Amino acid sequence: MPARLPVDTIFLREGEAPTLQGRLAAAIVRAVLESRARPGTRLPSSRQLAEVLGISRMTVTLVYQDLVSQGYLETAPRSGIAVAETVPHGRLRTARPDQPPARSHGQQPDWRDWLSSHHMPRRVIRKPADWRDYRFPFIYGQADPALFDHNAWRDCARRALGTRDFADLAADRYGADDPLLIDYICSNTLPRRGIHARPDEVLVTLGAQNGLFLAVELLSRVDRLAVSEEPGYPDFAETLRRAQSPTTFLPVDEGGLNPSDLPEQTRLVFVTPSHHIPTGVTMPLDRRRDLMARASVQDFLIIEDDYDFEMSYLAPPAPALKSMDEDGRVIYLGSFSKSLFPGLRIGYMVGPAELIAQARALRSIMLRHPPSHLQRITAYFLALGHYDAHIARLRAALKGRREVLEAALYAHGLRIAGAPVAGGSSVWIEGREGIDAGALATALREDSVLIEPGAVFFESQPVPCPFFRLGYGSIAEEAIATGIGLIARRMARI
Repeated sequence: MPARLPVDTIFLREGEAPTLQGRLAAAIVRAVLESRARPGTRLPSSRQLAEVLGISRMTVTLVYQDLVSQGYLETAPRSGIAVAETVPHGRLRTARPDQPPARSHGQQPDWRDWLSSHHMPRRVIRKPADWRDYRFPFIYGQADPALFDHNAWRDCARRALGTRDFADLAADRYGADDPLLIDYICSNTLPRRGIHARPDEVLVTLGAQNGLFLAVELLSRVDRLAVSEEPGYPDFAETLRRAQSPTTFLPVDEGGLNPSDLPEQTRLVFVTPSHHIPTGVTMPLDRRRDLMARASVQDFLIIEDDYDFEMSYLAPPAPALKSMDEDGRVIYLGSFSKSLFPGLRIGYMVGPAELIAQARALRSIMLRHPPSHLQRITAYFLALGHYDAHIARLRAALKGRREVLEAALYAHGLRIAGAPVAGGSSVWIEGREGIDAGALATALREDSVLIEPGAVFFESQPVPCPFFRLGYGSIAEEAIATGIGLIARRMARI
């Protein structure tokens, strides 16, 4: 008699796939692979599996047929459905559960020695993977699916996967980017920021973070002093630390970084002038002009992270530093991942052609180029007007949420430490004296509230650190006031 796969080894998991058929297929494949079922092992009948799982028999039948076509299962005469001879694990040799692991007869590498020159990042922004399960997720950088036009994105993906585009996008571009996306960035995205660039001055990156890494790798040296903001974006600090770059962290005020504080020996300046991370303040025009003038006189370069400029719904966005750059001293980083969804990982880097050529060569060694199909889907989404419609929808929603948030903060006596002029999707809060935001965040999880403790944004962390960030891009407007009330109550208790 052939073996049978117990019906209770097949169970559905929420979130494993977007459709019921997808979850069932994943459950069956998981049961077959994890049990290491031998070819010929019979599966439960479609009727039995449907009854146990509480789903339709037709759904089970369709999934069985699909897995037969994929080679996981096969139709056995007079025996129903069985594990196929071509099941993937049949070609793998693994130890039996009762067999001890093989012992090494040679000298194992000492990984502490091999990795001694590499450091683990000290400052890393961490968000719980289950943030959607919280009722009040005040976290920054996550997308609200309700505000995204899935049908438009699906249509753009269909175009990119069509016969006309497929052959071109399936080829190895050897470091080149999608010309359609580059054309849109040069003709539409950058001019809106007052920036004019040729295609050879633009590089598509895996998000702005990839551009930051490339810029630091190419420009930093042990004899070049870098300056970054305090508090500021942790990845600036960690990327510079990995490159062993000497770095000075300058405090920011209501106008962001003050150029008059820059040391004379400064060679690289890292700034977020449109929306400072994490306070949200906007660098005023006079400081921008001062910074550009000093760059020319003192001979330093500027890495400008222009994140969140699209979210300027309270006032028109200030001109980018790059738009004021007459000498080619600004390396500009932008990203579609922040405005669309973080999992997209499509950004761009703008700079002099000589720098971009070197960055392209370095990127080619690492990853050739970002996936061509994702670049083309993004290009269609931009070119067909879906992006502009999405930004308009996003601005309206964030403006409404911001008004509710500010009213709730004022009602509970909580103080916004930053002074966002243009908008954004987060606020920087200074808690009451003696409050440690890390302890507060831990306690708030019991109330199903998520906040971002502020210590990670400081190179020299205040103890205790009373600052924390509240994002409102992924929380429903109707949940904001209740969530702020819970924060205020917990703070009072602590």
